[in-house]
This record gives sequence, C-alpha cells and structure tokens, in this order.
Amino acid sequence: MSEKTAEIIDIYNKIKPEITDRIKEFKNIWLKSTEEEIFAELVFCIMTPQSKARSCGKALQILKEKNLIMEGSSEEIAKNINIVRFRNNKASYIVNARKLLSENGSLKIKKKLINAGSPSEMRYWLVSNIKGIGFKEASHFLRNTGFGGSLAILDRHILKNMLLLSVINEIPASIPPKRYMELEQKLLNFAKKIKIPPDHLDFVLWYKEAGEVYK
Repeated sequence: MSEKTAEIIDIYNKIKPEITDRIKEFKNIWLKSTEEEIFAELVFCIMTPQSKARSCGKALQILKEKNLIMEGSSEEIAKNINIVRFRNNKASYIVNARKLLSENGSLKIKKKLINAGSPSEMRYWLVSNIKGIGFKEASHFLRNTGFGGSLAILDRHILKNMLLLSVINEIPASIPPKRYMELEQKLLNFAKKIKIPPDHLDFVLWYKEAGEVYK
C-alpha cells in the first residue's frame, strides 16, 4: 500500500462517523422532504459548476428566504445569486428545470426520477433533460438525495486525488459522457480495492482538500 493510499484510509477512519451521518441525512431528504426541498438540492447542483460549494450554499439560502426557487423569474434569481459564477445562465437553467419537472403547476421530481429507473438511469435522464446538468452535477444531486452509492462526482478535487493516487495517469481537459463513465469505473474499482464505499470515498477526498464534510 502506498503512503498516499494509507493517508486516505487514515482520514476515512477519522471522519467515518461524520460521513455516515451525512449520508443518512441525504437518504432522509428523499424519504421525508417535500418536492420543493428536493428541487432545492437540484438548484444547488445547477449552481455548482466553476463555483465554490459554500458560495452556492449561501446563494441557495438567499433564494429560499426570498421564495424565489419556486416563484422567481430568471431575472430575479440571477439578481440574487451574484456570488455564483455565470449567474444569468444558471438562473435560466433553474427556471427551465422548474418548468420541466412540473405537471399542472406542481413539482413531480420524485415521480419523474423513479420512472427513469436505477440511479444510473436517473442520472442519464437528468443529463438528457435538464439544461445545465452534466454527469458530475447529476451525480452530485443524486448523492445529495440518497442515490449516490455507485456514482462518482468527478470534480477537480476528486480528479486531482485520482492522479495523486495513481488511479489515473492524467487529468483530462474535457470529460464527455463515455470518458466520465470510464473514469468513474476506475474510481469505483479503487474504492473496492481499499474497502471504502464509493460515496464515502468522495467525502474523504473532498475532506482532504477542503478540511470539512460538506455536500
């Protein structure tokens, strides 16, 4: 076992209880939350590309407090998420997602995802139908709603550590869907090898870079 792999295992042993609690919270979101609360998790993930997670969390809270997630126009949303990069595009994506996921004026996100099938099929449906959502963002949303057990969130933190751990030989400049799934499988294989569940490993690698277990 390499020194870097040993470090990952040490971090996991240190924060495993915190990770377990957080994943339990995520599963409860799907089981106990309203459609609007689940949609708010999707809004968070729509905002995350090229933006800091903490900034997106603050922006989401502003939208919640002003009741803009369900009622705001793209202009109103954009005005209130100025701490998020590409806010105009992302505001438009949020409004488009709200329309697509609604039936007769009510959100039906649970129904649409369940009808899609397995978590990997849910992900494909999200990527195919929700503008502004790629494989990374869809994986993030599904993890945050309790379906991330076999999905990888291949953000820059994860890719950097995959390189450091020799899971990959280089960080690709772009990750089209087929390449994403190839990289994801490499990470799943590594997780199996070191006996850390994939959704737990994501938190470990994030913690290693950011020093916290977030979302």
